[in-house]
Amino acid sequence: MDRAVSLSQLLRRPLVGRDGQAVGRLSDVIVRLRGRDYPVVTGLVAQVGRREVFLPVEQVVGFEHEQIPLASEVVDLRPFDRREGEVLLRADVLGHRVVDVADVDLVRAHDLQLRRRDDGWTVEALDTQPHRPGLLGLFGTRPEPKWRDWKSFEPLIGHAHSARVRGPFGRLGRLKPADLADLLEDANRTESHEILATVHADPELEADVFEELEPDSQTRLLREKSDQQIAEVLARMHADDAADAINDLPQARRQPVLDALPAGQRAKVLTLMGFNPSSAGGLMALDILTAPPDATAAQVLGRVREARTLQPEALTSVHVVQDGNRLIGTATLVSLLQADPDARLDQIMVTEPVRVGPDTDIEDVALLMTDYNLLTVPVVDDQDHVLGVITVDDILETVIPEDWRRREPAPHPAHRTEPGAQAPAHDTDSGP
Repeated sequence: MDRAVSLSQLLRRPLVGRDGQAVGRLSDVIVRLRGRDYPVVTGLVAQVGRREVFLPVEQVVGFEHEQIPLASEVVDLRPFDRREGEVLLRADVLGHRVVDVADVDLVRAHDLQLRRRDDGWTVEALDTQPHRPGLLGLFGTRPEPKWRDWKSFEPLIGHAHSARVRGPFGRLGRLKPADLADLLEDANRTESHEILATVHADPELEADVFEELEPDSQTRLLREKSDQQIAEVLARMHADDAADAINDLPQARRQPVLDALPAGQRAKVLTLMGFNPSSAGGLMALDILTAPPDATAAQVLGRVREARTLQPEALTSVHVVQDGNRLIGTATLVSLLQADPDARLDQIMVTEPVRVGPDTDIEDVALLMTDYNLLTVPVVDDQDHVLGVITVDDILETVIPEDWRRREPAPHPAHRTEPGAQAPAHDTDSGP
């Protein structure tokens, strides 16, 4: 029958040779990460005298006893030298925080469960419940661990070579940009560096994550990058978010970052930085979809289909323009879908649409969008030329409390034990 053991109870156990003589004590367990599969044990770090040495897992008979028997008492006494891809369970995981992917939270690994399988000893479960000894704890009995499947977590090992072995995303690839931003808000400096290093493998995702960060966290993380690295992130962000990010940088760094931006993005950002950040001009997005009044519904829908670089929120309405980008109407995406494909825009559009000037206060924009049930509102100059568009999600971010990300989250449902993660009580080595 398979046997499961707890890492915390294995540590410091004596290692004994075939003659029963103590060789040393277990200092750490070395594993190799295997992507979506459970990590497999490849060796031990043994404390022999005053030095730590390596023991291959093939030399270990088993972990089930109070003393860990070895197939041979011959030990290579060269000091242990960590190799690329090796993860140390005690040094890297035990007592450290890991990402709870299901709950999008950082939790601490208080214990690890190892189990013998056909392919060797593997790490299959984590205990994230803090050990708070009660009355029984005073007499030496540990609380029963609550094991959860290893595959529900992503370790933050803080070791670059090991992180590379995990691949570019690991289980963090399941999370949305807003989820990753929440993790970064709660992470310490070391943890945030590892999360960002993972996200950096997908530049578009990295830009999306920075857009979701609170301004203070965004600025803190950007300031740790070079000017060129900041520009690479901002080049992929929406121009309005990039302009806000540059405004929040220290004065001395703004111009070098602007100079490093691609010309197109730099022009958009400079345009937006010319407006008050608390006005419609400072909030608007510059990339919008416009069409002439004689375009058909089918033609406009084709342009919507091809507008892959625009914010989806900005595509809920098409702005009808003539005479040099002068706004004469708007047509919602729903009205276009419901219209005859050959119908012209000037037969479908709403004339005299609600619009605002670039100096309009954001609160007034929010009231207009609420009064008229609008998802977008165009921003125009004094001659009604379209300058940009404000979307409802941009307005929401400005009118809700600044500390909205730190709101008390709704309680998560109790975790169900993952299949195979909970070892039967009679089959777990509970230690002394």
